[in-house]
Amino acid sequence: MEITLAQGIGLALMAIVVGVDFWLEGFFIFRPIIVSTLTGLILGDLTLGLVTGGITELAFAGLTPAGGTQPPNPVLAGVMTTVLAYTTGQAPAAAMALALPFSFLMQYVILFCYSSFSLFMKSADEAAVNVDTKKIVQINIVCTVIVALLYGIIVFLCAYVAQDAMKTFVEILPEWLTHGFEVAGGILPAVGFAMLLKVMLKGEYVPYLLIGFVMASFLDFANLLPVAVIGTALGLITYNREKKIQEEAALIKVTEVNIEEDDEDGI
Repeated sequence: MEITLAQGIGLALMAIVVGVDFWLEGFFIFRPIIVSTLTGLILGDLTLGLVTGGITELAFAGLTPAGGTQPPNPVLAGVMTTVLAYTTGQAPAAAMALALPFSFLMQYVILFCYSSFSLFMKSADEAAVNVDTKKIVQINIVCTVIVALLYGIIVFLCAYVAQDAMKTFVEILPEWLTHGFEVAGGILPAVGFAMLLKVMLKGEYVPYLLIGFVMASFLDFANLLPVAVIGTALGLITYNREKKIQEEAALIKVTEVNIEEDDEDGI
């Protein structure tokens, strides 16, 4: 299917908003599950956006920046997975694998921004010495505007201008290679989730993992919503139990302090 000029502009504007959010890490609407859903909404296929967003989010679940190491850009991954699935008719998993080069491209652009923005540091240091808060704000706004425009321009070029070239490229790919992309795209969510568990999994959470695994794998549900609801219920039970333990500990501490004060008064 073709992406119209209006849709291309809409994608660019959406990329500007979520790109700024990624730059500032404010509301976390830059996550692929949100970006892909918004992309599908703009393209008129919300269902496709939800499916591609879910797959891409799982793949990026465990990818977080660590020091100088930067993972692929989640914004371009979310946008281009949906765009490729929409324009080329590829399966969402294959589209996600094909979208990874765009994700790497945007991350290289962001890394270039990190380096080039060091040119503003001398002015920022001088403004800090002179307590010129307005200039510091201006420098931050300029850097943010540059990043925002880069997101909009790159998404517009990739999604709208280059759509015919992308379709031609995908059409000339041999079937075995396309199938390979689909297999790789199906594996990536498992890898992303495994990376997330490596960081978050603790011994006390293993029972919840086992319960979720049994429910998702062996019980016949039309979708995963019942598993999510039960997971939320288990999370609330754990939260309320730990909150009660903390309140009891605080009460015991206050009681001990009062006893100590009474003993001192008696002496």
